[in-house]
Parts: sequence; structure tokens; C-alpha cells
Amino acid sequence: MRPLPPASRWCLIVLGVTVCYFATAQIGIQWAIVREQISPLWPAAGVALATPMLLGPRFWPGIVLGALLTNIALGPSVGTVLVISLGNTAGPMLAYAVMRRLGFRNELDRLPDAVLLVVIGAIGGTAVSAVLGTGVLVSSGALSPGEFWATALVWWTGDAMGVLTITPLLLLAPRFRLPRRVPLVRWGEAAALALFGLGTAALASTTTPKLFVVFPVLIWAALRFRQAGALLCSLCVCTVTIFAAIRGLGPYGSYELATRMLHVQAYDATVGLTALTLSTIVLQRDRATAEIADAWRQITEMVDLIAPRQSLRSAITQHDDEAQAACSSRKRSR
Repeated sequence: MRPLPPASRWCLIVLGVTVCYFATAQIGIQWAIVREQISPLWPAAGVALATPMLLGPRFWPGIVLGALLTNIALGPSVGTVLVISLGNTAGPMLAYAVMRRLGFRNELDRLPDAVLLVVIGAIGGTAVSAVLGTGVLVSSGALSPGEFWATALVWWTGDAMGVLTITPLLLLAPRFRLPRRVPLVRWGEAAALALFGLGTAALASTTTPKLFVVFPVLIWAALRFRQAGALLCSLCVCTVTIFAAIRGLGPYGSYELATRMLHVQAYDATVGLTALTLSTIVLQRDRATAEIADAWRQITEMVDLIAPRQSLRSAITQHDDEAQAACSSRKRSR
């Protein structure tokens, strides 16, 4: 089968990015609380940041097209939608450029990488999109000036949660491999973790005193299943708590919607940060342990290689000493 020409391959990848962005944006729209297009969890923001990291920056048109298709039906006008779409692209691309400049690695196996993803990706880049998008909605008359800060805050935190929960999973996906032989006990542990994760997420959505029950499960997931387990648990918790908050359930159900969502997003951000940083620290520890074991193996091989030579050298030296002693004794006897 002949390989595709570079131009055709580029078009197919851009089309794939567009479809992924649009599909995840439709999920976010289901939870929209401002103008049916600003959501407390915007998964498409995670896709937008992961695209240049995994595929390269030249596929940015896929993000623009996905954002255009998402917002064109929501309005308010073609010009406004175009500016919003460009903002949704500029934020992730700027964050990508800064993170790469500072040495970010997709493996996320170092704590500085997790810090860069949070500070630059989830906080910095999303702020650009939120401020630009809210500003153009206000200037077009779709929002009143008094709604600017409240709307920008929801937009920003929603995009940040999307980056915090979706981007690490997408960066992990190309390297994820199931072991060929998994003991039955391991499968049982994974099933138990899934049940506990769903159960504690549902429990945390009922009353305030039970919000903390999620964290032991996150620790368990990070220690036993590394990033995949911890990040999936985090996504599950965020989804359940936001779903409950939108419907007026959970510990903050009696608050007005904006206040309720800010409380829930603060809690979900804490869960996401805990999952990301703890699993990264565990992975960093594993890498350091492997490097120490490899260094010890090399030292052992060198010792095994040097030891026979040292023994031979000692034997030769001892033989020379004995020969000299024998010669000296013969001379004295004469």
C-alpha cells in the first residue's frame, strides 16, 4: 500500500483533530451554564492543548475548525464566533510554545513537568482564551459589561479543568500498554478500585463532611496503577460532582448556581492536582529506582570484570616476590 502524500496526510490529521474537538465540545455543552456554551468542565480545552504536544504545532487549523463548528450554531455572530475560535486556538498554542521552551516533556515523569502543565497549560493558556472570548461577547452585546468577570471566571476555570483532567490522559494514551499476562488478582484490584472510585465520588456529592473520602482512593490509584489509575479516578470524581452540582445536588446545592459551581470547581481542581502530582511523584520515584538499579548492575559488572585481573596481578606480584627472595637466599648461601 502506497503511503499518503504529505498534504493528504496533513488534511486527514486536521480533520481528525476537528472531529475530536467537536465531539468533546458537545460533551461540555451538555453542562453549559452561561449562554449554553460556557461550561464548568470543557474537555475540548484538553484536546486543544494535547494536539500540538502529540502531533506538532502545524495542525492548529484543526482546533480552529473544531471551535468554529462548535460555536457557529450558538452565535451570536460569525465575526464573534471567529474571534472566539481563534482565542480557543491561541491560548493552547501559546501555552504549548512556553512549555516546550521551558523543557516540558510529554512523558510527565518529572514533577517540574506536572507543575508546567498546571501553571502554564491549565492556568496561563486558558486565561488567554477566557478573557478574549468573554471580551468579544461583551463587545458584541451578547453579555452586559457587568457579567464580564463572572463569565470569564467560569470560562477560565472550565477550560482549566478540561486541561487538568483530559490533557494528561491524552499524553499518556500513546505510551499506554496493557501487560500481556495480568494476574487475576490484579484485575480484581482494578475492579475494586473502579467501584470504590464511583462510590466515593457519589458519596462526595451528597454531604460536605464526606468530601474527603475521595483522597484515599486517589492515593491507592496512584500507588498501584500510577498515572492511568489516578487520572481516571480524578476524571470520574470531577464528572460526578459537576453533574450533581448543576442539578442542585450535593453539599453546595442550596447555593446559587455561580457560587455553587465555583465551590465545586475548587474541589475538583484540588482532586485533579492531587491525582496529577502524586502519580507523577510515584512515576519519578520508579524512574529513579530503575536508574539506581541500572547503575548498580553496571558497577557489579565492572567489579566482576576487574576482580579476576586484580587476582592475576596479585598472583604475579607474589610469584615475583618469592623468586626474588629465593635468589637472595641463594646469593647469601654462596
